[in-house]
Amino acid sequence: MKRPKALRNMMLFVMSIMTALATTGCTEKIIVLNPKGPIAEQQRDLMVISLLLCSIVIVPVLILTAVIIWRYRDKKGRRARYTPNWEHSTKLEIIWWGIPIVIILTLAVITVKATYALEPSKPLASDKKPLTVQVTSLNWKWLFQYPEQGIATINELKIPEDVPVRFEITADSPMNSFWIPQLGGQMYAMSGMAMKLHLQADEVGHYWGSGANFTGTEFAQMYFDVEATTQEQFDQWVEGVKAGSPKLTLDGYKRLVEPSTSKVQTFSKFPEGLFEMTVTKYGASHNHGLSTREAQKIKPKEES
Repeated sequence: MKRPKALRNMMLFVMSIMTALATTGCTEKIIVLNPKGPIAEQQRDLMVISLLLCSIVIVPVLILTAVIIWRYRDKKGRRARYTPNWEHSTKLEIIWWGIPIVIILTLAVITVKATYALEPSKPLASDKKPLTVQVTSLNWKWLFQYPEQGIATINELKIPEDVPVRFEITADSPMNSFWIPQLGGQMYAMSGMAMKLHLQADEVGHYWGSGANFTGTEFAQMYFDVEATTQEQFDQWVEGVKAGSPKLTLDGYKRLVEPSTSKVQTFSKFPEGLFEMTVTKYGASHNHGLSTREAQKIKPKEES
């Protein structure tokens, strides 16, 4: 017996939805849904909760749409009751207005709490001392400075596992967005400003980082490697960089600022105050509460 065309189309639609749901179960390939840090995990949970709450409305509406189209289709001998004078039902009005309102209020409460809990500048609770990394977005590369360790890298970020990382982010180029999907959300990198972002990797592993904004011809090359290691491995890496890498000078930094792509580079030293200079040179009287006179005193010192 030949199935009606409308029924076949509905079956294909249902099968496509089931296939999509089955394939999206491979969350390891969708890195946003495969968090490796406390911030990313809370953000993932917020997305899942929001999706489930919205599905309470969306799924029944989609199902009813298909049912109504099928039931009231133009066909001879259809049994659907024709009631042209029907125009109001208090029960139905309460259902299709009340449920969405409750869901919106629930989402509002959850979102407000999550917004305050996930404030990017809020330090993470930990018994370990945070690691500070100063991030500068350049065209088309990322400069990472480790002020406490005295080293710097290009397009390579190493951090110890289970240690909070305090990122200070700015730009010596058009505005960009610093993003490590498996550790947390994006944070803008803007010239003349120093944004703060606190993240943490809960386990050893390799992660992907990138710039999420369009910044010109080679913006697609603005990605960087992130490696979370043990504390011992991190300390050994720092010592290796200090022993076997060249120094970053002011002239070298000026060459880095010029638009170009770059492979991974490491530097054993960098000019003192380089990050502060980068921030203040675009807006000396508008950053960190510094006066113009105070900002002018911040000049990088060449390492001897």
